[in-house]
Amino acid sequence: MKELNSCKEAMASSIENKYFSIAHLYKDEKAMEMHIHDCYEVYFSISGGKQFLIDNKVYDIAPGDLFLINQYDSHYLTQIEKEKHERIVIMIDPDYMKEISSKETNLDACFQERDDKFSHKISLTSEQQSRFLYFVNKILTSNGYGHDLLERATFTELFVLINQIVNEKNSDKVEDRPSTYNEQVDAILSYLNNNIQYPISIGDLSKQFYISESYICRIFKSATGTTINKYMTARRISIAKSLLAEGIGVSDVCEKCGFSDYSNFLKAFTKSVGISPKKYSQNCNR
Repeated sequence: MKELNSCKEAMASSIENKYFSIAHLYKDEKAMEMHIHDCYEVYFSISGGKQFLIDNKVYDIAPGDLFLINQYDSHYLTQIEKEKHERIVIMIDPDYMKEISSKETNLDACFQERDDKFSHKISLTSEQQSRFLYFVNKILTSNGYGHDLLERATFTELFVLINQIVNEKNSDKVEDRPSTYNEQVDAILSYLNNNIQYPISIGDLSKQFYISESYICRIFKSATGTTINKYMTARRISIAKSLLAEGIGVSDVCEKCGFSDYSNFLKAFTKSVGISPKKYSQNCNR
């Protein structure tokens, strides 16, 4: 498999080929705003030095941290340190993951099965990091006769390993608490997500938390790396995708996600996802 050097290229390749792709990144691409994509993402940090906002959780990133992001997770990567930032990103078409699963072994469980203590981040041990990198290197260096079968077999082994690690972590019942720089921001994120179905203005938040509009915008941007309005739009689109995939009608989804009217919903969804809500629903429910 060819090693890519662009996250966006890896994303496009996995979706186009209904397969998976791997990017080994050293430098930053132009930062994406809070976004959602139609593929699974595995993000493995080699050098650390960044911070992730995923849905309503903010995570610090250290070397050896692994993040599991599904197709409904809105996320944003913000820079904390201006140092070299090495990481490996694997993008996977969800249908391909289902295709290689079996009745006994659901390989996309690590992306879909979540409880109240769920964390997108897993801090790998040194041994687990070595095994992860071994499998990635084996995939990227497979060539010659049977390379495609070896590539697929190794990918399957890799995700057996990842799911085993997730299961062990869950059985330990240890909750990895996300971190933000400000407890007020944790409260704001919680409030926004608990009231996502209602229109919420900066003024509403100011009254709810008894702090000025300018201050609330400043601490939110400082802690998360994005604005409140961009965050809310991305979260609403993320929830909309999930509800549409469940077969809920477009009008009902618009209402449940807190958009002020259908035209705003249509415009925001199409800009983010690339197709209209109706078309997305049809694709998911064929």
